[in-house]
Amino acid sequence: MFAFAGLIAICTFAQIKSLMTHKKIISLLPAATEIIVALGLGENLVGRSHECDYPEFVKALPACTSSKINSEQKSDEIDQQVKDILKDGLSLYSIDKDLIKELAPDVIITQAQCDVCAVSFEDVKIALSGYIDKKVEIISLNPNSLQDILDEIKSTGTILNVPEQAEILLEEMEERINIIKHKLKFIETKPKVACIEWIKPLMIAGNWTPGLVEIAGGNPVLAAKGQHSSFIEFEDLIAANPEILLIMPCGFSIGQTMKEINTFLELPGWTELNAVKNNQVYIADGNQYFNRSGPRIVDSIEILAEIIHPKQFIFGYEGEGWIKFNVQ
Repeated sequence: MFAFAGLIAICTFAQIKSLMTHKKIISLLPAATEIIVALGLGENLVGRSHECDYPEFVKALPACTSSKINSEQKSDEIDQQVKDILKDGLSLYSIDKDLIKELAPDVIITQAQCDVCAVSFEDVKIALSGYIDKKVEIISLNPNSLQDILDEIKSTGTILNVPEQAEILLEEMEERINIIKHKLKFIETKPKVACIEWIKPLMIAGNWTPGLVEIAGGNPVLAAKGQHSSFIEFEDLIAANPEILLIMPCGFSIGQTMKEINTFLELPGWTELNAVKNNQVYIADGNQYFNRSGPRIVDSIEILAEIIHPKQFIFGYEGEGWIKFNVQ
C-alpha cells in the first residue's frame, strides 16, 4: 500500500511510475529547466524563472520570479546594484508566491550555489514555508565541477523517476566528451587559457570551467577545478600572461560583452599580453553556455575545443556561441 499525494491506493510499479512522471514541476534555474526538458519532462513544466529561456517553448510558461537588478547595465553598475541590495540583507530576486500556489507544483527545482546568479534554495524555502496547501519537494542543485553536473543530472532523473532517460542523456554527453579527449590524447601543446567571468571588477571563472578547459586541451590559469570563481587584479592577468583569453561574463550575451570591450582596451599593459599580441582574444556567450550547469555544458567544451585547437575541431558554434575579437 502506498501513500501518494494524499491518495492511498494499491498500485503497480508502472502506475507509480506514471504518477511520478506526471508531477507538475516548476524550475527556478535555467540549467534545471534544460535538464528537465532533456529528460523528456518538458510537458511537466508548469512554471519557470524569469531567466529560463531555453528551449524556446519554455518562454511561454509563467515566470514565477523577477529580478531587482537591471541586467542591461554595465558590469560595474550591476556589481554596485548587487552590493547595495545585499548590504541591506535583502534577496536579489522576488518570488511570486501567489502564482506558485496557483500552479500547485509537486516539485520545485532551484540552486544553492550562488545567491547572485539565481533564486536560492533558502529564499524558496522561506518564501513558501506553510504557504502552499500541498506537500512540495524542493530540489536544490549545487554543482562545483563537471562531475557534479553529471551526478546531478543522474540524481534529478532518479528523483523524477526517469532514471533510464537520465542514463541515455549521460551516455550521449559522455560520448561527445570522450570524442574530444580521444582526439587530443597525444596533443602535447596545451596553451595557457584565461576565462573571464566578470568584466568590472575582474573575475576569473572557477567551478567547472577550469575542468572544461583541460578537457578541451588547454591549461587553465588563475583558477582551480571545483573552486568558486574569484576576483583578480589585472596585474594577476598580466603575470599569468595567457596565450588565449576568453571573455564570457556571467549572464552576458556576446553583444552585451562587446559593449564593454573598451574596458579591456584601456587597461595599461593590455597590449603586452601574449593573447593580445597573437590575436587570440575571444568572446563567448556566457549566459547560454558556460554559466549553465546543464546538458549544454558539453556544448561549452566543444566551443573551447574549437577555440583552443581550431585545426582539430570545427563544431559550428562560431558566430553564435563565440566570436574572435580582432585586437588589431
